[in-house]
This record gives sequence, structure tokens and C-alpha cells, in this order.
Amino acid sequence: MRYGYLKSDAVIDAFSEMSRIEFIPDNLASEADADVALPIGYGQTISQPRTVAIMFELLQPQKGQTILDVGSGSGWTSALLGYIVGEKGKVVAIERSHELFEFGKNNIEKFGYVSKGIVECCEGDGYAGNDTYAPYDRILVSAMVDDVPEALKKQLKVGGMMVIPVHNDIWYLEKRGEDDFYKEEFPGFAFVPLVQIS
Repeated sequence: MRYGYLKSDAVIDAFSEMSRIEFIPDNLASEADADVALPIGYGQTISQPRTVAIMFELLQPQKGQTILDVGSGSGWTSALLGYIVGEKGKVVAIERSHELFEFGKNNIEKFGYVSKGIVECCEGDGYAGNDTYAPYDRILVSAMVDDVPEALKKQLKVGGMMVIPVHNDIWYLEKRGEDDFYKEEFPGFAFVPLVQIS
């Protein structure tokens, strides 16, 4: 695999099937395969493939799981997760920007995931998460926070995993008890901030 960071079959297959070209503005099509973050408008970016690969390998998404995708942007991570969880799973995608919410939803529906009910797109505050399908097996956050939002900690199932950028590090969190989180930190990344709706 050209990204070199992909190890698990489910994630490798998802990356093969969900080309990033489907989730970026048409004028950037020639850069779809470049290992760089690209602007998707409204002050947001689509993460570089290497970063997404690292986050997915930490997250270990599985078939049939219920996953919360915070800061879903143009829909690429939600579609990747939708491919992995399959028809018996559920991905809840949260995006704050109305324009990006619409753009992302349309991109995800290119694969039929919205109409099949595999991915549910929600416009809202990522800091608040989404209680509807909680507790979640996995939570992926694709924008930077200063502290892990309490709502997301609560909405993660015991035994579940969360991958979230805190400052310029990617944090891997595993919920071992109601208030017991195992944490690993991976430094050296850059993300746009997760904007809280006041």
C-alpha cells in the first residue's frame, strides 16, 4: 500500500475503495493522491492520507461497530468508516459547518451509505457529541482540542477506543472503566481546531 502506514486488512481495503478524489473540490482533483492536507473550503481541510491511516490503525474500527466521527468535513473519514462497519454497523458523522455538512453528506451518498442508513450525517457541535446511538464502540475526532470533551468521554463505551488530536499530538484513549482511561500520545501532527458552538 503506497501510504506505508496501513497494516490491518479492513483499513487497507477501505482506503483502496474510498478514493480521496471523491471528497475534495473538483479543482484539486490532480492533487488527490498527494500525501498532504488539502483545503475543502470554509477554513477546513481534508487530512493527509498518512495522518488518517495512522489514526485508523490506532482506532481499529471493526465490522458491525457503532462509531462517532467528529468533524466529518467532506465525508472521507465517515465513508471509510462506513465501508469498514458495513450494513450491520453505524457511523454517526458530526459537522459544524452547514456547507461542509451538505458537501460531505452528498459525497458519502455517492456510495449509498446515507440512504442505506450506514452513515447518519448530523449538523452540530462536535464537543457535545451525539447521544442518540451512545455508547459508541469507537470515537474518531479529526480536529484539534485543548482538552478531551467530557461529553465524548461519557459517550464512549467501556472497552471502547477514541482517537483525538490534543494540541499537536494524536491521543489514543481506551476506556477501561467509567472514569478510567488508558492513554498513549503520538506527537508531531497539525490539525485545524475543533470549533465549539457557543
